[in-house]
Amino acid sequence: MLAMVVSRPALSDSNSDGRQSIAAPPAAPPKAADEPKAYDQTLPETTVSFKMVPVPGDGKDIKPFYMSATEVTWDAYDLYAFANDTPDAGSPKGADAVTGPSKPYLTPDRGFGHAGYAVLSTAQNAANRFCEWLSEKTGHKYRLPTEAEWAHACALNSEGAPPMDEFAWHAGNSEEKTHPVATKKPGALGLYDMCGNTAEWVVAADSKPTAMGGSFKDDAAAIGCAAVQKQAKSWQASDPQLPKSKWWLSDCSWVSFRVVREIE
Repeated sequence: MLAMVVSRPALSDSNSDGRQSIAAPPAAPPKAADEPKAYDQTLPETTVSFKMVPVPGDGKDIKPFYMSATEVTWDAYDLYAFANDTPDAGSPKGADAVTGPSKPYLTPDRGFGHAGYAVLSTAQNAANRFCEWLSEKTGHKYRLPTEAEWAHACALNSEGAPPMDEFAWHAGNSEEKTHPVATKKPGALGLYDMCGNTAEWVVAADSKPTAMGGSFKDDAAAIGCAAVQKQAKSWQASDPQLPKSKWWLSDCSWVSFRVVREIE
């Protein structure tokens, strides 16, 4: 005859009256009340805003940080570059503490589109100065992502990504121009256009102006988290100024940037 084995719940130690009680299952760890959440950053005294999305760290060198869900658009950059948020711009009273760029030599949006489109033709210096201005305006420290931070966010965002045509603007579907931000599907983190549309400025380890992700000009196979471009002389070849402008790129219509903020 086979012996029947009956499983029983684990018992705790006996109570003082000799009865035994069933041990309670371990409680699930509580969720952190201060877990970073996405937020909308509105520029003071304007209706312009953009979303900041939390990016987890890698448990080693990269700490958690916020990253803008889209590339910086002209809606925000115009307020800095052309002082559109200052009624008395140009007067000492309306002067900004952060130096603004010179007037562009050519139409910086290249006729692709303006409101809702990613900033174009800005040198990395201009992107850094915008971050300083944004920090002053909001009271939060914004900056460009490092090359490692950008690649890390891109890799996480690309997990389970939809087909490339649904996820990114590239040479095969862009009609040779940029498109409004966030018109393709977002990635796993809620970030849009990390690959394609425009390449994005990052702070590289060698300190040379570097853009990542690829752009609307590149084939689908050439865009992605590992796509890296170093600024070349050809990006300012037709700039008549000597020295060349530190604000605008006369021959580069495919580089923009997004901002990050450290989680405090």
